[in-house]
Amino acid sequence: MTDKELIDLAKNAAQNSYSPYSKFKVGAALLCSDGTVYTGCNVENISFGATNCAERTAVFKAVSEGKREFSKIAVTGSGDGSFSEFTYPCGVCRQVLSEFCKGNFSIVLSNGKEIKSIPFSEFMPFPFDDF
Repeated sequence: MTDKELIDLAKNAAQNSYSPYSKFKVGAALLCSDGTVYTGCNVENISFGATNCAERTAVFKAVSEGKREFSKIAVTGSGDGSFSEFTYPCGVCRQVLSEFCKGNFSIVLSNGKEIKSIPFSEFMPFPFDDF
């Protein structure tokens, strides 16, 4: 699957976002090592701590279906529907990703003009994973 195809799936997932408070729709598409893709969107709650991000939604869906090996995740977000800015995973999502995403895992981002694929190790150089 190409990075553009994964970005398109993430944009489609963002359309299901429940974001009445931030008005910022986020979508994610997680590619498993076997080629399966799981999508997710952000689901907000009036108690902001109960909100779930798109990235975690995709990871939790995949894990709940027995998947544990992932290749990359595309993340898109927009407040106005243009998807014209890069949207980066938050710290909590980075920590959740670090639980499952080792080695060559990458995060794919787009601002509508360009697509970039960044190694996860650049996002999380010192993960909380060795104690």
